[in-house]
Amino acid sequence: MITIKDIAKKASVSEGTVDRVIHNRGGVSKKTEQKIKRILKENNFKLNPIASALALKKKYNIATLIPKFNKRNIFWESPYIGIMKALTEVENYGIQIQNYSFDQFEASSYLNEFDKLFSTHPDVVILVPMFRNETKHVAKKLDQRDIPYMFLNIDLEGLNNISFIGQDSFKGGCVAGKLMCLSLNDGDECVTVQTRSNISNYHAIYKRIEGFNNFLDSESNKIRNHNLKWDNLNALSAVKAKLESCLLQNKNIRGIYVPSSRASVIASCLSDELHKKVNIIGFDTTDQNIKFMEDDKIQFLISQKSFNQGYEAVRTMSDFLIQKKTPPKKIFSPIQIIIKENLAFSNRNKISFQIENANPKKNTSES
Repeated sequence: MITIKDIAKKASVSEGTVDRVIHNRGGVSKKTEQKIKRILKENNFKLNPIASALALKKKYNIATLIPKFNKRNIFWESPYIGIMKALTEVENYGIQIQNYSFDQFEASSYLNEFDKLFSTHPDVVILVPMFRNETKHVAKKLDQRDIPYMFLNIDLEGLNNISFIGQDSFKGGCVAGKLMCLSLNDGDECVTVQTRSNISNYHAIYKRIEGFNNFLDSESNKIRNHNLKWDNLNALSAVKAKLESCLLQNKNIRGIYVPSSRASVIASCLSDELHKKVNIIGFDTTDQNIKFMEDDKIQFLISQKSFNQGYEAVRTMSDFLIQKKTPPKKIFSPIQIIIKENLAFSNRNKISFQIENANPKKNTSES
């Protein structure tokens, strides 16, 4: 492979002059610049992006804005780990990451954390557009400052994000509907559990419910679907009482659909007797969901490879910054059906990274 030193020799100039032309630094006569560019083209010179970044001492700042995770809401840990995995691979390119996190049940938290992020003047932003109306405000500010941004996990239409990475939520719901129909017999019924009052503002869950209902409506037997709603699942005694009451009053219910990562919470509220009567279908291979699946208390999980979402988002935006590579408008995650028998193979990349980085060094700033 031809090097800058080789180009300099062919052009009878210094390596520094070639470097200035390659990186558009100026200070080179037009005639010499044209000569060097001709030699570069003739020799199909390809710039090493790592060497280029190091030579320029250029730093690129990626800011992420994702929901907080804790023991009750563990899902967002997985994309965060994916982000950190990608950072270990791109930091030599001059990539830096600042992570900001918000309360997924509080729109004000989302906006406050965005304001902190915005004040740092990032080069690009990766964000989870959890709140539709607030995201319009966020997107407008990013557009005004010409900061490219990418949506992670949730896809909102009509905005100027350069890309989206995540699952097709509507089709994910359709898959859940098909699994439910295959699990039920003639005359059986099911119930959809909604854990937020303003469901339309949580786009991914809304689309999963829409896809699920669409599939059920398309079936010739027209399976009856009940609905249960809570503002949250923190008051387990109230959740358990309402759920058991529903199942006792509607004895034909044999399936429970949880269009979020909280299937384990619903499973924990059922008695062993009720577990024998119903199948639970949920989303995401969180640690809690895995435990209940191993105990045969969750029958199906639809994985969206959330670790890969975080990882690919950072790699995609790094390519955009370093190589000026425009990403596809939509990068869809697989719709993977997880059952107990293939559970052990579902999170290998995430687990491997966690083992390798049991005591990771701090190389991001967290809010």
